[in-house]
Amino acid sequence: CSAINACETSNGGCSAKAECRRTTPGNRACVCNAGYTGDGIVCLEINPCLENNGGCDRNAECTQTGPNQAVCNCLKGYSGDGKRCTYISLCSQNNGGCSEFAICNDTELTERTCTCKPNYIGDGFKCRGNIFQELLRNSNTSRFYFQLEAFSIKDIAGPGPFTLFVPHTDILNTDPRVKDWIAKGVMAQVLRYHMVGCANLLYNDLTTITNITSLHGDLIHISYSQNSLFLNDKAEIIFSDAVGTNGVIHVINQILVP
Repeated sequence: CSAINACETSNGGCSAKAECRRTTPGNRACVCNAGYTGDGIVCLEINPCLENNGGCDRNAECTQTGPNQAVCNCLKGYSGDGKRCTYISLCSQNNGGCSEFAICNDTELTERTCTCKPNYIGDGFKCRGNIFQELLRNSNTSRFYFQLEAFSIKDIAGPGPFTLFVPHTDILNTDPRVKDWIAKGVMAQVLRYHMVGCANLLYNDLTTITNITSLHGDLIHISYSQNSLFLNDKAEIIFSDAVGTNGVIHVINQILVP
């Protein structure tokens, strides 16, 4: 007589995911393979994510990859190896995309707010200071700023409001009359002729006006022709409505002469 091997046929009736082990003649035990759980007749995959999030951080997603195997991935807005995830502050890099003159505040995951600092205006992504500051920040108007500094003209640093008609930097750099005016001591008067006090006049406002008085005291004539605004019938407004906290800047293509 020979002993009967209970595991010889059909894995001894054990699960395909189990090992059939001979015990005594004609008997066997079914033991689930690693990564599976059950009585050996029925073996189910162990999902480690079902208990304690698979050992992942609470701000991570546990994903089963196989029997009793899983990977941890940090949720959006967090960084790390999945076992440990830390919150990513949007404001920690490049001020969260806000203006350099804005305050960035994290509000919730993947969200933040941008608010212009005191004495600046804007939407937080673009913030503007007073028009004296804005002159320097724009290459089209920076030469006018340096001319004001050279002659200690600080009028437009006040509360305002002011309206400026600024000759483009290229014009101020190339017009030969500038040197003559400086030599004759009249450049400060020329500069003040480009400023209007007590008024914040946007482009649309200017289309309804024919004359305004400059800080120099002389009138500036305004005319509207062929969808363009002209000052003294010569200087055209080529860029308009750069709004600051105390006024507005318009760029013109010629120097106004009082």
